[in-house]
Amino acid sequence: MMRSFSGISIFIWLVLVACSPKKPQLENGIWRGVIEMQEQSLPFNFEIDQTNGVIISLVNGTEKIPLDEIEFFGDSIRIVMHIFDSEIRARVNSDTLNGYFVKNYAPEFKYPFSAGAGESFRFVKDETQSSVDFSGTYGVEFLHEEDTISEISIAVGIFKQNGNTVTGTFLMNNGDYRFLQGNVVDSELWLSTFDGNHSFIFRANKYGDTLRGDFWSGAAWHETWTGIKDDNATLPKNESLTYLREGFEKIEFSFPDLEGIPVTDEDDRFKNKVVILQIFGTWCPNCMDETKFLANWYKENQKRGVEILGLAYERKDDFDYASGRVRKMKQRLGVDYDFCHCRHV
Repeated sequence: MMRSFSGISIFIWLVLVACSPKKPQLENGIWRGVIEMQEQSLPFNFEIDQTNGVIISLVNGTEKIPLDEIEFFGDSIRIVMHIFDSEIRARVNSDTLNGYFVKNYAPEFKYPFSAGAGESFRFVKDETQSSVDFSGTYGVEFLHEEDTISEISIAVGIFKQNGNTVTGTFLMNNGDYRFLQGNVVDSELWLSTFDGNHSFIFRANKYGDTLRGDFWSGAAWHETWTGIKDDNATLPKNESLTYLREGFEKIEFSFPDLEGIPVTDEDDRFKNKVVILQIFGTWCPNCMDETKFLANWYKENQKRGVEILGLAYERKDDFDYASGRVRKMKQRLGVDYDFCHCRHV
């Protein structure tokens, strides 16, 4: 009787194993993904390496952002976007992915996503030399118009063209537009970048030494831009952006740290020290660059009488949410200095 029961048990187990869904298989190597937003198609590239587990790296020009929080369920995959509170959810068919790119802190942000294996191009496959060369440095003005409001932002555009492939960026006083990559398509410049949270598309036509085009970002942001070729184009001095208001001689602050304990400028640990206040957000890619630099710099210079305090402005005005996002960032980037929760953005 016992022998019969064991045989039945083994038979049932074999049936369950045979019928259980297998982990979806992905092709290694380069892929091309597309996110549909604002009636535009944003292309980006990523690499899949399954040598030790599954690592997916977003590729923008020379930049690679490794993603290692990857979950398979049924015939689908969930890819967490580095430290950002966003992810790709898609159905897997070995050499294709189809699903959505979502931002968890903004449920309305859900955009169609698709991808195919073996495609390394950005906008077009053609690698022949374009008759229009967009290489150079440009003084740029971005114009955002909404209702009766018009805002102009100053930037410096830097582009390098090889054949019809173009890489570059826009430098601004409050950061940059990251690693842009694209192509010249029928004499038009097209550039894109996707870092896991920010999705940018740029388009431009060239008229002599002048560029005129459009900029799309995320769910609804749109600007037009004009660039004039100028090898000496510069930005306003950064020192003019940060200053104390009239009547103030120092910065005073009081914010809760990640445990909810108040931190103020009068705390003993700051006395007789140089204090660097970092304005920060886990949603901000330029903040990640800054944090990586400051984390290493702090390790080397802490004993010289310096303290760094990050002031985190997160996407939700919820303490548990904000502190959780910052803790994840600190662990991922190996940051030893402290952070406080300020408010949501």
